[in-house]
Amino acid sequence: MDLVIDANILFAALVKESSTSDIFFKHTLYAPEFILEEFKKYKDYLKGKTKRSEPGFIDFFDIFERTVIFIPIEEITPFLEKSEGISPDPKDVPYLALALKLRCALWSNDKKLKKQEVIAVYSTEELMDI
Repeated sequence: MDLVIDANILFAALVKESSTSDIFFKHTLYAPEFILEEFKKYKDYLKGKTKRSEPGFIDFFDIFERTVIFIPIEEITPFLEKSEGISPDPKDVPYLALALKLRCALWSNDKKLKKQEVIAVYSTEELMDI
């Protein structure tokens, strides 16, 4: 299944080995390119919270960079206006815009996102059941 991944899913997978990190390899994942900047912004915080070793943390992020297909913001710009109209949170607009562009679902544990009815949103638990 093709899925857009949000930053919180990445952060959860980086912090500890779990079913979240297992799902990474079962789907084709996409993310807005700026998610890499989000990671750099919170890298030290995440490293302080991680249950992974330092090498394990770095290795997992390297795998993430090679596994996820990053889409430049310019490619999702035409979809931002529609996303703004359906997003319950301004921070989620780029993820919804990318899902609109790709015509695929979004992987997020944000319950507010499920209230909109345009993009299918799957939680980690739902993806484990698929």
